[in-house]
Amino acid sequence: MGSITEVYSSVCKELKLRTNRYILEVLQETEGKTGDITLKLTGNDRLRKVEKVTNKDALALSRTLRDNDSVTGLDLRYNCITDEGAGHLADLLKENVCLRSLDLTCNDIQTDGAEYIAKSLTVCTVEVSNDALLSLRLTGNKIGNGGAMHFASMLQVNSTLQVLDVADSDLGTQSVIAFAIVLNNNKSLRSVNISRPLLFSHQEETAVHLSGMLVVNQCLRELHLGKMGMTDFGVERLTDALRTNYTLKYLDLRCNRVTRDGALCLAKVLKNNGTLEILDLASNRIEDDGALYLSQAIALPTCNLKALSIPSNNIATVGLVSLSRAMQANNTLTHIYIWGNRLEEPVCQAFSDLLSSGRLSSEQTDVCVYEVDGCVCLAEVFHGLKRHYYWTPSYGQDVNPASNAALAFTNTQLHPNSSHTP
Repeated sequence: MGSITEVYSSVCKELKLRTNRYILEVLQETEGKTGDITLKLTGNDRLRKVEKVTNKDALALSRTLRDNDSVTGLDLRYNCITDEGAGHLADLLKENVCLRSLDLTCNDIQTDGAEYIAKSLTVCTVEVSNDALLSLRLTGNKIGNGGAMHFASMLQVNSTLQVLDVADSDLGTQSVIAFAIVLNNNKSLRSVNISRPLLFSHQEETAVHLSGMLVVNQCLRELHLGKMGMTDFGVERLTDALRTNYTLKYLDLRCNRVTRDGALCLAKVLKNNGTLEILDLASNRIEDDGALYLSQAIALPTCNLKALSIPSNNIATVGLVSLSRAMQANNTLTHIYIWGNRLEEPVCQAFSDLLSSGRLSSEQTDVCVYEVDGCVCLAEVFHGLKRHYYWTPSYGQDVNPASNAALAFTNTQLHPNSSHTP
């Protein structure tokens, strides 16, 4: 067998397909490399000339990689792959036992494509007891409630998948509840992202089922529940379960409707549960009272929280200053993100002291200090737990881990690249 580039050219000739220059360039770059290789064929790369991957290109890639044992990651974000292309990639998953991660973020895969991929993972589990796909990302593909139900059914059988991301995929109440039920028994999944489903009920049935799942599941490490419309009632249900859950390390509740009462429930968990390490409450409304509750918990030696994200929560001086004092009392909290709140002069001075003393690293917060006419102020910097998944560098290489800090904590996942977000 020739090089991977020669195999690709041969496949295109055999199938009478036009060679994609972008794919050819990326394959040529892998020549001579050893170890695990990730093919980065992202359609939104602004640093090189891109020819987006189509369904026919997916067919050619599937045939090219069928017997390849060096490529372990396939990054196909922001391309033109539809259900037909998903079918070709599903065929690849059935035949290639070395592929560990597949990223299809923001393509045009819908219910049928989701079914093809889900069934291929079921076949992989039955026929291959080891060396199967570990990470699958379908963020932004409108697989809908039907497509998500296929993945829920797959998780009943699959015992190898560790990371599943179906955020922004138009999930419904039925599929979210199905995921919660399946996770009662699934022992392999470590991270699940079901953010931004389309929920029309105000009774928060999904939170109740997820709470029940957290009581039983002792394997899940990350749970992403952003943009769920969750209120304090839902948070209270989750925290009831977290009092007896000692495995969840990362709880993502950004962009919900959490107020000070929800923050109080979370503070009670932080006081007694030493497992939770990352808490994302960005774009809620916990205000000063909620920040006070959290700071009281953080100041205790029993709290092991390492990262707290609270941008855009309408927190003013009292709450933010109390958090800065809590950081002085407990050295465990190393990352804190506060931009978008009311950064008045006492707050600026408090965080300036944290930064100048070395207690808070400039790489571990989203503000930096500057001074005008003797007045200390804070400016925003592009740091955070998880950046938007559609972000891509416009110049230079992507070498700033501070903008995706959660990756440093989540070593249970496969991260073929650092440009994700969570």
